[in-house]
Amino acid sequence: MRILIDSANIEQIKQIYEYYPISGVTTNPTLLSQMGVDNPYDILGPIRDFICEEDELHVQVISRRAEEMVKEAEHIVDILGVNTYIKIPAVPEGFKAMQILLNESEIPFTATAIYTPMQAFMAAKCGASYVAPYINRIDNMGYNGLTVAKQIQNIINNNDMEAGILAASFKNSQQVLELCEYGIDSATIAPNILMDVIMNAAVNDAVETFIKDFESFAGESKTMLDFKEEA
Repeated sequence: MRILIDSANIEQIKQIYEYYPISGVTTNPTLLSQMGVDNPYDILGPIRDFICEEDELHVQVISRRAEEMVKEAEHIVDILGVNTYIKIPAVPEGFKAMQILLNESEIPFTATAIYTPMQAFMAAKCGASYVAPYINRIDNMGYNGLTVAKQIQNIINNNDMEAGILAASFKNSQQVLELCEYGIDSATIAPNILMDVIMNAAVNDAVETFIKDFESFAGESKTMLDFKEEA
């Protein structure tokens, strides 16, 4: 499973990139609105500059009509460059926009706001690079988000489709781990959930015990660098 960061906070993104193997960043209008700026490219530009062209940056269109979505997609990619994936909502006008992009451009796109397997199937048929089921939001509707994501994976596999799954909207790390075990292609995870996936108090306690045991015979603050093999 490839991991992306679901954040528009450049400082959070830099911190996570420093320690972990990350494949890109996803943003949405809500995340952008939390950053307190008037121009979204004041946020997106620095993110793109930091992650470079090698990693993915997912940016959502706002327009309601298909033709305007396409124009918006072209504008976004023109500013942010290659490996920028355009997030298009899986609604009728969105499906129309996806087909236009598929037939008339080389702009990659992600079908977002996926709540049902049929949405994902239609988006994959329209040439989406990714379909993004909202795990926790599906749960909040009274369904099982993990089950829906697995159904989508089965549909894609059984129909020999090329779209990957970019699972989103997690409420805890266990959801991420379950989809990882199932073989879901990618997940975009909020920074706090990502840290919960990795950090564990028991692990920290074990490391501290090892260090204290070593210092008990080698001396305080000593490491293996302080010693060499005696002749």
